[in-house]
This record gives sequence, structure tokens and C-alpha cells, in this order.
Amino acid sequence: MMQNRMCAPGKSRRGIGGVLRELFTYSNKLKAPSVAAFCFAVAGAVLTIIGPSLLSRITDLISDALDGEIDLAAIGRTGVILLVIYGFSAVFTYVEHFIMATVTLELSRDMRQDLSRKINRVPMSYFSKVSYGDILSRITNDVSTLQQALANSLPSMISAVAQFLGCLVMMFGTEWRMALAAIAVTALGFLIMAAVMLRSQKYFTARQENLSTLNGYIEEMYSGHDVVRLSRANEQVKETFGGMNAVLYDAEWRSQFLSGIMQPLMTIIGNLGYVAVCVLGSALAMSGEISFGVIVAFILYVRLFTSPLSTLAQGMTQMQTAAAAGDHVFDFLHEKELPDETGKRRELSPVQGEVEFEHVRFSYPNHPDKIIIKDFSAHIQPGQKVAIVGPTGAGKTTMVNLLMRFFEINSGNIKIDGVPTSEMTREGVHDLFSMVLQDTWLFEGTVRENLVYNKTGVTDQQLEEACRACGIYHFIETLPHGFDTVLDDSIAISSGQKQLLTIARAMIQGNPMLILDEATSSVDTRTELITQQAMDRLTEHRTSFVIAHRLSTIKNADLILVLKDGDIIEQGTHKELLAKGGFYADLYNSQFEKAS
Repeated sequence: MMQNRMCAPGKSRRGIGGVLRELFTYSNKLKAPSVAAFCFAVAGAVLTIIGPSLLSRITDLISDALDGEIDLAAIGRTGVILLVIYGFSAVFTYVEHFIMATVTLELSRDMRQDLSRKINRVPMSYFSKVSYGDILSRITNDVSTLQQALANSLPSMISAVAQFLGCLVMMFGTEWRMALAAIAVTALGFLIMAAVMLRSQKYFTARQENLSTLNGYIEEMYSGHDVVRLSRANEQVKETFGGMNAVLYDAEWRSQFLSGIMQPLMTIIGNLGYVAVCVLGSALAMSGEISFGVIVAFILYVRLFTSPLSTLAQGMTQMQTAAAAGDHVFDFLHEKELPDETGKRRELSPVQGEVEFEHVRFSYPNHPDKIIIKDFSAHIQPGQKVAIVGPTGAGKTTMVNLLMRFFEINSGNIKIDGVPTSEMTREGVHDLFSMVLQDTWLFEGTVRENLVYNKTGVTDQQLEEACRACGIYHFIETLPHGFDTVLDDSIAISSGQKQLLTIARAMIQGNPMLILDEATSSVDTRTELITQQAMDRLTEHRTSFVIAHRLSTIKNADLILVLKDGDIIEQGTHKELLAKGGFYADLYNSQFEKAS
């Protein structure tokens, strides 16, 4: 179901400092390179701020020789030193950026891998409260935003801070009165930058949240595009999208407007600093308290002193976005995981297929007060074909999910061959079953890759036998490259053919137990007969659970469990249940009457 969560503007819970602390805690790889990058940044900044003192010396050499001979040798030596200093400064700055770019790219790679692994470790209930598009946005947009901010903004900000502090020391060491004048003007820039940051952070957070919401909505609407068009809901979708887009635009506009103010304001502050230095410096030079070279040096110092403010302003803008993205990423990484099962050693070998439900009780974690399965008990013998029927919402699919340990039961027990599934690992339980679901899933790859998905050693003969049994072999032969045809948008394949391919996949997997959730729901009557014969062969000597709404498909089931409101109200064979004339008989007869 679509999660329509239009987010109101709100602050990043962790803030920039909190996200940075979390990053350093998250990755040990970040610590040493960051320290090295910091050292190179400081070294580059220190060398940069030495330059104005040497330019001041060159200016004094020239001004002192206005009435005499210019000492070109001294000027040349000072110029060479200046070139060397600026050269080393450029090299150090490059190394700093190279280190940060490399380490942040590795960080984003590791983070995406961890997010991918996390998806398989969170409970299934998590996906009922968060849309797939939202998770996709965290793995793609948010990680990229975080990486770019760390690679581009953080090194520049480190250099800016070092340059700012270094300039402060050099200015006070050169002329304290002019230093105070420059600081008084630039202090105004700090106050403005702090005020803008405090106001704009909530809009950067809202931008990331609304972008995730919009991505989730687009993913859901395009995945169900046919339904949208058939339902003539285009205008409604456009209206909803327009509302979400407007909210995102508003957050984008406000965040960019406020952050865009910083640069021109810093330019104005810098120009005011030049004016203050020139006026005060001229007065001091005329009184003979300083040389003309000091004024030249201070003009450069003011530029080096105010440019870090602009760099910090731009960097803080990106870091605000990164803080919002970091909240999204770390919120997901900190989600509660499934319990660790490394200590569980119970395995079944060989597998007989006896299944027992003992007074199973279950409610979804998000709705603990709403009991879905109230008191479910059943005993299935090895090799039996068990059909689970009942009205919508009776708990049929829920029972299969509990059997597969996609969810944990509240109380009771589920045993396979006498071993509680809670004493086996989830992977161990999953390895016992092949599944054919109502919603088919095929990925972009060859037919062969889709059929042998995650199974090795499958021969061409096994592929052919499975496909013939499912009645899909003829279709595969008509494809351009047979089993090596890539299934993409250029290949026309019906829903029924997709379903048959997934049934063939289950045959090839060859697991000892089987779950069929409306496996024939997407095939026509003729194909259903072929599929039913294939299913009968597939379920031979295997314990199988068949969820069916079309009751004609489960006449030959060894046991039919009739569920209603989370409880078994009837059980038996098809003939036995019809003879009882109860709920199952009413269901079957109503379908027969509709078919007539």
C-alpha cells in the first residue's frame, strides 16, 4: 500500500556534528585517512598564509628603492621562495582532496553493501511501514549525497578553518590594530552565517524526506501503471504527485534561497574588510607607524581571511544536506534486526516432511492487539498434499509465512519432523522449501539464469524436463535464442507464461517440501490443466501446501484445511467436506454456481 507521507519541515535529529561522529564510529577506515587529510590541509593552509608576508617584503624592497637602486637579487630570492611555498601548498591541497575522495568513495561502497545486507536482516514487518521507493532512495540518493559532501565540502572546510586561524595569527603578528578592524567587520559575517544556518537546516532535512516520499510514490505508481490507467486514475495520480512535488519544491526553494544568500553576503563583508584595512592602514602609514608593504600584506590577509567564510558557508550548506541524508541512512542501519541465530545447530537429514502446528497464535508486530491466528493446530503426514482454503483475510498466506519463519509466532509451536522451526536457522528452514507465489518474479537475465536461480549443476536435460512438464518448453523454443534469450522489455511474455516459468524454477530447485500460493491464478483453463498435471508430478513424495481460491484445483488434496477468522473450522478430503455440507461445501457450491 502506498505510503503517503508528506513530511513537514523538521531539524536533522543528529545534526552535522552527530552525523560526523556516527560516521567515524561506523567506519574505522575513515579515521586515519581523515587525520592525514587534516594534516595536509593544515600544512597547505599554513603555507598559503605565509605568502602575504613575503609579498610585503617584496613591496618594501621596491618602495625603499624608489629613490635608489632596486635589489633585484633579493626580490628574486624572495620570489623563488614564494613560488616554492605556493607549489607545496597546491600539492598538499591536492593530496588532501585525493585522500578524502578515495576514502569517501570506499565508504559509500561499504555503506551501500551494508544497506543491502541490512535489507535481508530486518524483520518483514519493517517493509509494511516503509515503502520500497523510500529504501531505494536511502541506498542511492542519500548515500551519494553523504559521499559528495564528505569528499568535496569537508576537505575545503578543514582548509578554510586552518587558513582562517592561521590568518588570524599572522594578522595579529603583523599589526594588531588592523587585525582588530578586519575581525570586527568579518565577525558580522559569522553572525549572518550562523543565523542563516539555523533557519535553513530544517528545509534541507525536509528536502531529503520529501524526496524519499516522492521516489516511493513514483515507484509504486509506475509498478502499477496498468491498473492506474485502467482505473482512469491518471488525474488523481497527477494531483497527488503535484502536491508532493509542490512540497518538495517549497523545501528545495527555501533551502536554496537561504543558502544562496550566504555567498553574496560574504562578498559584501569581504569588501567592507578591504575598505577598513585600507582606510586604517593609510592613516597608520601616513603617521609612519607601518610601511606600505604592511597594507599590501593586509589586503591579501583580508582576502585569505574572508574567503574561508565563503567556503565555510558553501560547505555548511552541503553538510546540512548531508546531515539530513545521514539521518536517513543511519536510521535504517540502526533498525532492529532479526535475532542472531549463529548458535542454532539443528538440521534435518534426511527430511521426511512431517509438519505439526501446535496451538499457534499470531498477531503482526505493528498491530499486537489484532490477533490474526487465534489457535491453529494441524498435523500433516510426510508426503501429503495439503490445501489451505478460506475467505479473504482468513489467515491462509499468514500460515505459510509463519511456516517459513518470515514472522515469529506469539505462542505455540511449529515443528518439522519433530524439530521446532524456532530451533533451526531461518536459512535452514528456507532451504527445505520451494515456493511458487501468486506474484511472479523474473529478473532481467536469460531464461536459463531465471530457471536455475541460485542453484548450480543443473543440466540442459533437467531444464528441458521441467519445462516440458510445465508446458512452457514450446514457448521457450520459439524465443530467438531459446534458453539463452535475455528476458527484457523486448520479449513479449504473458502473466501465465511468467507463472509457468516460476513453477519450472520450483521443479528445478528440487527441495523436499513445497509451497504453492495461488500458483495457477494467472493461467487460462487449458493451461491450468497442463499446469495441474505438472503440479501433481511436482508434489509427488513431497509434503506440499497449496493455497487456493479456485477450489476445483485441490480436489485431489490429501488434506484440506478450511480457515475462517484465524482458526481451522473444518478439515478432511474434498469428498468428506462436501458430504458434511458445511462451510467448505458452501464455498465450493458457490464457485460452481458462478462457473455455471
